[in-house]
Amino acid sequence: MIDRRHLLLGIAALVTVPNATIAQPTPRSTQLTNAARKQIGVTLIYDPAYSRLAFPGGDVPRSKGVCTDVVIRAYRDAFGIDLQSLVNADMKANFGAYPKRWGLRSTDRNIDHRRVPNLQTFLTRSAAKQTRGEWRAGDIATWMVNGSLPHIGIISDRRTRAGHPLVIHNIGQGTREEDVLFAFPVTGHYRWRIDS
Repeated sequence: MIDRRHLLLGIAALVTVPNATIAQPTPRSTQLTNAARKQIGVTLIYDPAYSRLAFPGGDVPRSKGVCTDVVIRAYRDAFGIDLQSLVNADMKANFGAYPKRWGLRSTDRNIDHRRVPNLQTFLTRSAAKQTRGEWRAGDIATWMVNGSLPHIGIISDRRTRAGHPLVIHNIGQGTREEDVLFAFPVTGHYRWRIDS
């Protein structure tokens, strides 16, 4: 049986790769990508199960997680930024601005920050710089996989031999650093708190 990751990456191999440039990393972007990279070999399982989390600073065990956990853990480890708390506060104050895909009538601090559409909304509302074309280490990219599965990852400071930026993400078998930036349709490009 083919697992989710191999199926998705196989489909991605059929996609044409557009040209991309990547700017030189900043000290903060390097700090973020290093924090994301430290999850490789630690987070070994893709597990989307709902979990009750401590608040603030809650996390599922580091051995498992989803794509959003890569971003959440990297910001927490690199800068002490708690996306669980920040997303929860913004959702409480602006609940109507967030997606209604899950039928919730109020916030849920156990899961809200672990959903890609919520992180996209939060980043947009937090004035994350959205750019086109130039990818910088530490940028956050979002994709739509197979037309219905939102995905998120952090742009690495490493590139392929062809010059394409690698991505640190978890799409099915734990945190990996891979050449997948243009494997799926890009739905968002954010630069948040790495300029300096």
